[in-house]
Amino acid sequence: MTDRPAWHALLAPLPPDAVPTRQPVAPSEILARPEGASIAGWRQLVVHLSDPCKGSRTVLVVVDASGVPISASDGVFFQIPGEPPQIRDESIGGRFEPDGTFRGTHWLSIADDPGEDEAAQWQSTPTAPTPDEIAVLRTLVDEMLRRQPRGS
Repeated sequence: MTDRPAWHALLAPLPPDAVPTRQPVAPSEILARPEGASIAGWRQLVVHLSDPCKGSRTVLVVVDASGVPISASDGVFFQIPGEPPQIRDESIGGRFEPDGTFRGTHWLSIADDPGEDEAAQWQSTPTAPTPDEIAVLRTLVDEMLRRQPRGS
């Protein structure tokens, strides 16, 4: 049983009041250069959620100039109580291909929480996202698109 909010889990629904920020994927000085032309008009939609002392969650969607999602990720970070306490970092991210497939990775990383003075010794495991996980990620993408602010 957890005392974390419902949104503080990988692929969980977003809270009703979560509105993504919308911004270019690169600063204007990059977009003004010739090499910036390939990403002109691309935007990133981001929702950052945090619960002090418990952890955070970030959902990111990148859309091309026509508004089509080209990549997405969802990531959570939190502490697991115990002796010793552990920290957990889990994410799913990748790109949407023109044929509708998703190419990405589901990462699960766990470490004993060393406190503030030492670096964590992470044990990380990459796996392919399941079809169900990809379907839920697509649902999150659709929700982010519906909630995005206009303009920018």
